[in-house]
Amino acid sequence: MAPIFDYKAFTTDGKPAKGTVEAENQKSARLQLKKQGITVTDITEKTAEKPNLSGGLPFMGNRVGIRDVALMTRQLASLVKANIPLVQALNALVAQTENQRLRVVLRQVMEDVNEGSSLAKATGKHANVFDNISVNMIEAGESSGNLSLVLLRLADLKEAQMRLRSKIVSAMTYPALMMGVAGFLMIAIFTFVIPKLTKIFDSMNKPIPPTTKFLMILSDFIVNYWWLIGIAGFVGVGFFRSYISSKKGAPKWDAFKLRVPVVGPLVRMIAVTRFSSTMATLLSSGVPILTSMNIAKNLVGNIPIAKAIGDARENITEGQSIAEPLRKSGEFPPLMIHMVSIGEKTGELPDMLKNVAETYEEQVDTRITGMTALLEPAMIIGMGIAVGFIVISVFIPLLSISDINTH
Repeated sequence: MAPIFDYKAFTTDGKPAKGTVEAENQKSARLQLKKQGITVTDITEKTAEKPNLSGGLPFMGNRVGIRDVALMTRQLASLVKANIPLVQALNALVAQTENQRLRVVLRQVMEDVNEGSSLAKATGKHANVFDNISVNMIEAGESSGNLSLVLLRLADLKEAQMRLRSKIVSAMTYPALMMGVAGFLMIAIFTFVIPKLTKIFDSMNKPIPPTTKFLMILSDFIVNYWWLIGIAGFVGVGFFRSYISSKKGAPKWDAFKLRVPVVGPLVRMIAVTRFSSTMATLLSSGVPILTSMNIAKNLVGNIPIAKAIGDARENITEGQSIAEPLRKSGEFPPLMIHMVSIGEKTGELPDMLKNVAETYEEQVDTRITGMTALLEPAMIIGMGIAVGFIVISVFIPLLSISDINTH
C-alpha cells in the first residue's frame, strides 16, 4: 500500500481542487496528478496527526475505534506468532486495514520500526490510537520475547472493554428511545392540543379545575417561551458538564454516583471489572506491579476508586501487600479483597484477578439486564400516569360542557 498524499491544485479550467492520492513518493504523486491535467500547488504526505479526509466526517473513516485496534492487534499477534518479521507483518496490516487513519498510523509505525525503533517506542508516538496500556504491554512483550502472546492478551483486553461498553450502550438504547418518544408526544400535546382546548375552556365562563388551569399555564409557557426553555436547558447542561469536569466537581460527582441506590453498585462493579482485568493482563504480560497499578488507576473511570488504587500503590512501595490497603479504602467489595489476598499468598495473583474480572463482568451483565427489565415497565407506568393526568384534566371540563348542552 503506497503512502497517501494530500494535495491542493487547479484543474484545467482554473478551478481550485483538493483531495488525496496514493503514490510511492511525492514526485510520483505529482506526475500522476499532472497526467490527469491537474496543476499541483501544494502536496504533503498524510500523517496521523492530520487525518482529515478532505472534509470527511468523524464516522466516515477518520476515527479509530476500539474495535479497529482490537482487530488489528489480534491480526498482528497471528502474524508475529507465524514468525513473520515485524516489518513485514506491519506492512501486511497496512495493506489490509480499511480504516484510513489507522492505515496511516501503521505505516508510520512500520517506518519507525524499519529504521531501528522498537515497536513500543514507535506505537508510543501515537497516543490517540495506542493508549498507555497498549504501549506498556508491547514493551513488556518485546523485553520478555513473548510479543505474540502479549499481543493476544492485549486483544482480549480490548475486546472485553468493547463488550462491556456495548452491553451498557445496548441496555440504555431502548429506554432512551422510549424517553425520546414520550418527550416528543408531550411536547406535541402541549404545543398543539392544549392551546385549542384552551380556547374552548375560555369560552365556557365556568370555573376551571386547578389541574386543568395548571396544564393551560404550562402549555402557554411552552408555546410562548420555548426559546427560553431551550436556552435554560443549554446553559444548565453546559454548567453541569463543566462542574463535573472540574477538579472540585469531578470527585464529588463520582462519589455521588457510588452512593446512588441501584446505580451505585453497578458503577462500582464496572470499575472493579476494569481494574481486575487490566491488572490481570498487565501482570501476566510481565509488566511490573507498580506500573500496572498506575495504568489500571487511570482506566477505572471513577476518582474515589482511582484514589484508593493510588494510595494502595504507595503502600506497596513501603512493602505492604495489595489486598490490605485496598480493604482499608472501603471502595472494593470483600469478595475481591479475599481473592486478591489468596492470589498474593499462592503466587497466582494474575489468575485470581482474571477470575475476579470474569465474576464481576457476569454480575454487571446480570445487573444491567435486571435494571433494563425494571426500567421498561417503570417508564410505561410513568408515561401512563402522565397521560392519565392530562386526559383527566382535559375531560373533566369537557364533560361539564356536555352537561350544559344536554340541559
